[in-house]
Order: sequence, then structure tokens, then C-alpha cells
Amino acid sequence: MALNMNNKRPIKAMDDKFSELITTEMNSFKSKIRKPIKRLSENARVSHYENQLSKNIFADINCPTDSEGNEIMIRVKNLSKIFGKHPESAMKLLKNGMNKEEIHSTTPNTVGLYDVSFDVKKGELFVLMGLSGSGKSTLERCMNRIIKPTSGNVIINGLDITSLDEDDLRAVRRKKMSMVFQNFGLLPHRDVKNNVAYGLEIQGVPETERMEKTKRAIDLIGLSGYEDSLPENLSGGMKQRVGLARALATDPDILFMDEAFSALDPLIRADMQDELQRIQSELNKTIVFVTHDLDEALKLGDRIALMKDGRIVQIGTAEEILQNPADEYVCRFIKEVDRTKILTAGTFMKKPRGVIQASQGPRTAIKIMEEYDRNNLLVIDKGNHLIGMIESDDVLNVIKSGGVLNDAIIRDIPKVGIETPMKDVIQIMITTNFSIPVVNENDVLLGVVSPSVAAEALNAGGDL
Repeated sequence: MALNMNNKRPIKAMDDKFSELITTEMNSFKSKIRKPIKRLSENARVSHYENQLSKNIFADINCPTDSEGNEIMIRVKNLSKIFGKHPESAMKLLKNGMNKEEIHSTTPNTVGLYDVSFDVKKGELFVLMGLSGSGKSTLERCMNRIIKPTSGNVIINGLDITSLDEDDLRAVRRKKMSMVFQNFGLLPHRDVKNNVAYGLEIQGVPETERMEKTKRAIDLIGLSGYEDSLPENLSGGMKQRVGLARALATDPDILFMDEAFSALDPLIRADMQDELQRIQSELNKTIVFVTHDLDEALKLGDRIALMKDGRIVQIGTAEEILQNPADEYVCRFIKEVDRTKILTAGTFMKKPRGVIQASQGPRTAIKIMEEYDRNNLLVIDKGNHLIGMIESDDVLNVIKSGGVLNDAIIRDIPKVGIETPMKDVIQIMITTNFSIPVVNENDVLLGVVSPSVAAEALNAGGDL
């Protein structure tokens, strides 16, 4: 019996050793898989928490509207930012009439912004423009709370984000906003698709959905085929496209762009401006775009806020600023602008001095020409659609031959749209001797641009 017991001991020892080895290996395996599983679980919980948090934050909030019923996506109210110790003392000095330079020279504070207020409508491309130190970048960073304002309010989609704690603010940023910087901000070790997917990854979006959204964003900005390329193999313009795609991939309501194209070569910069306009026509995002370049601001902006010393000097469309500058500072700023590239036919068109319907007779045409002292008339149908033009010599020939007015109509005449730049209109005027008709997309006659009116309007602002 004792012999049998002794024979079993080596077998038991081997069994114990094998069990210990299996246990060690299993623990090692568990350790290897526990962390990524835990990380996935935490990401899922964070994503769920932030989605719920964002929904809860905006649950009882109504987006404000303006007098025309447009939704106000961003409302800035009496916003100020003072850098330095004891900003309240600088605020008092500002209220007492001191300017930015005086405060900087007499106190340890610097005025970033003072008492700034404006609205940005939903779907608007709103440009903040000014020279270096004007406060435009500080204002944008206060709008997304990268910088905390000294006083005032920033209201996003009806919610005052200046009152949020860090957790709520982080959730709102991830769901409502994206930002595109001047220096691209790409991760060098990640290829294009994984750079674009980064924001979605931070949000905890599952990989399959993340890659689908990433592909749509890459296709949208025209980088299909470069998904596996590293940043070091891309041109400056391509890198900026990746930065833009990364911002768009999260489908934000608001896109902040800070000097996004200023580091690019002029030709690439112009291409990126065109690309942004194309993307905006498709997506209709609310965009706040910071630039120091007036031509860029005039080209891109639905409206422009021109800044100086931390304050807004004037807000308006490109045409409003060019035609009615608010003060001498704005006048100097816009002095070198080629207005013919910015101002459009719609700015200068006037009601035509006499038109005739195609159904009327040639003798009526001659009478109207005599009344308005003209030798040509535009011809329309009963729906005010432009048909063409008649000239006095042709009408007289029709009368002599017993024909009808339709026989005298010149149908192939130049015409322009309401948004046609005056530069193009003037080129047409060089080869014609009549006013240029302005029509809509259905060829309805809206007005005409005469050489005298165009020259007078352009010269009116030429010496500002």
C-alpha cells in the first residue's frame, strides 16, 4: 500500500506544476486582454455619458432667432478679456475712457477684448478680420472657451457656455464644435485616415462607424486615394485638407477656423478658399473664420467683423463695408481693394429706362425710343422674361416692309446674373454700346447696368 502511495506522488507533483503553469499563462493572457477591453468599455461609457450629457444640457434650451426668423447659432454679449493680474482694475479704466495702449503702458494688464457684441446666424460664414493684435483670435478662442472671458456671455444654440463647468463644456465642444488651426496640427505617426478619425476616436465612436464617417470626410475634401499616406508625404494644401476633414468628420454644428490658410502659398490658398466655399454650399455649417487678409475676408464672408484694439469697428457684408465704411480706419483698410472683384452687378443695377413686350408693334417701339431718347430697347414677354433687344434702324426697316416686331429682335445678347462681379460686367461693356441686362436663373429681367452708373458708383468709393 505504501508503495502505491509513493508511486502517485511524482504524478501529483507534475499535475500541480502543470496546473501552476496553466494558471500563470491564463493570468498573463487575462492581463493582456483586460486593458484593451477595459479601455473599450470606458470609451463606450464616456461616449454614452457625453451624448446623454450634451442632450441633457440642451434639453430645455430654445435657439434664439432674429427679427427675420433666422436662428442665432452664436450670440456674443458684452464680451471682454483682460490678460494679466487684477483685470477688474483694467475694466474700470476702460469704462472711464482709457484705450488699450494707455492701459498697457500704465498697468500690468493687456486688453484682449472689450465689450464685444454680435450674432452669428445658423449656416453663416462669419469672418473676424483685423491686423495683428486686433483681438480676432482672442475673440474666437473666447467663443469656444479655449480662453475664459473676463466678463460677458457666449451663447451657443441658446446655451450660455460661459456658465458651464469643465465636464459640461468638454461635452458641448465634442458634440457641437470643431476647430481648424493654421499649423494643421496633424499627428505625424498617423496616416491620413487615422488623422481624420482622431476626433471620432476621442468621442468613442465604434471603429466601423468611425471609418465610414472618415471616408465620407476624405471624399468630401478631395483626398480619396491618400488614405494611407503619412503627413510627411503630403503638400501644405493637402495637409490643410486633412485638418479640415478631421474637423468635418465629427459633423459639428460650428466650425472655428483660425488663420487656416495663411501658411499656404497664394495659389494653394486660393484653391482652399474655393474648396471651403464648395464644401459650405453642400454642408451649410456655421463657420467663424479668422483672417488678417482683407481680400480673403471679402471673398469668403457672408458678413465680416472688422476689428481694432479689441473692439469691433464695423460689421457688414463685403458690399456694405466697401460702399459705406464706418470710419477713417475702415477707409484706410479698404483703400487698396479692387472693388470690381468684390462688388456685383446687383449693387449697381437700375430699373431699365423703357422696355417693350414682344407682342407690341414696331411703331410702339419707335414711340418708346423717342420718349426715352434711346436707339435700342430690351424686349420681354408677359412674364418679364428677357427675349432680346431691338435697335431703331431694324425697327424702321420692319415698318417699311410691313413686318412685325418679332422680325427685328436680336436674341443673342450678353446678360449677367445678380452676383456677377463688376470686373466681368465691365469686360462685357468694353465690347457693347448698350446697358447690360441683369437676369435671374429663369431669365427674368431684374434690371440693367449702364456704363455711366457703374463708373459713377465705382468712383464714389475709389478715393476712400
